[in-house]
Amino acid sequence: MFPSSSSGVSPSSAVDFLSLCRNLKTTKRTGWVRRDVRGPESVADHMYRMGIMALIVPDIPGINRDRCVKMAIVHDIAEAIVGDITPFDGVSKSEKSRREKEALDHMCKLLGGESRAKEIAELWTEYEENSSLEAKIVKDFDKVEMILQALEYEKEQGIDLDEFFQSTVGKFQTDVGRAWATEITSRRKKSD
Repeated sequence: MFPSSSSGVSPSSAVDFLSLCRNLKTTKRTGWVRRDVRGPESVADHMYRMGIMALIVPDIPGINRDRCVKMAIVHDIAEAIVGDITPFDGVSKSEKSRREKEALDHMCKLLGGESRAKEIAELWTEYEENSSLEAKIVKDFDKVEMILQALEYEKEQGIDLDEFFQSTVGKFQTDVGRAWATEITSRRKKSD
């Protein structure tokens, strides 16, 4: 049996936080809903596969893989409160950022502001500010995961989701992001 820690997140705070995070499992990604995709993925589905991407990415000098995995699983955590706001929702980038930061602050307060809350806030901020190599890779994974999902929906449902591919053109910041995106788009061309 492991000893319980007298410091850190209380069981009550942990359960409150995790219950709020459940919303990530039930919030469907807005872009897919708008396009009438059947059975669209949730925000949690998206974050999970990004975490797997970070786990399997080839070793890159200077990149902390564990930090990438953690960043992938918290990058959209504020959507548990604000929902999946897209560029088509008529919300400015600054307003979206304000709402998400306020939601993140609320979620971190649920954790009592302890070291775990601080780590989540730091990872989220680093991602939002695109301020590290890890953030750049995870930002690329955000786009890679979206176009891979679009390709899967196109094949499964016989729909054209080209706008999702077009929205990423020229926006990849890393070699691995560009390579994985190229592989996905080449598979898409083969299935045309």
